[in-house]
Amino acid sequence: MKKIVGLAIILVIAAAVSPAFAGDTAAGKEKAIVCAGCHGAAGISANPMWPNLAGQKAGYLAAQIKHFRDGKRINAMMNNMVKTLSDEDADNLAAYYSGL
Repeated sequence: MKKIVGLAIILVIAAAVSPAFAGDTAAGKEKAIVCAGCHGAAGISANPMWPNLAGQKAGYLAAQIKHFRDGKRINAMMNNMVKTLSDEDADNLAAYYSGL
């Protein structure tokens, strides 16, 4: 019985620590059309100057998009590209690219 209670506690803590991330991949794919010029149609950049986005963790991607948008991370091209994106747009893009 103690093992079951201990396991239940561990599962509850793990669920609380793991951030819930839900984005709409279809909406992200639609928004990603403008990203393809630099980051590639499948999220793999042909130019080493621009990072690959495919397979990155969704939480990381969403945070970086929001940092560029909010001016916490500076890159003139990226700041301009994401300046009109909502949090939902960032989450959707992140969900799309993380699933590639």
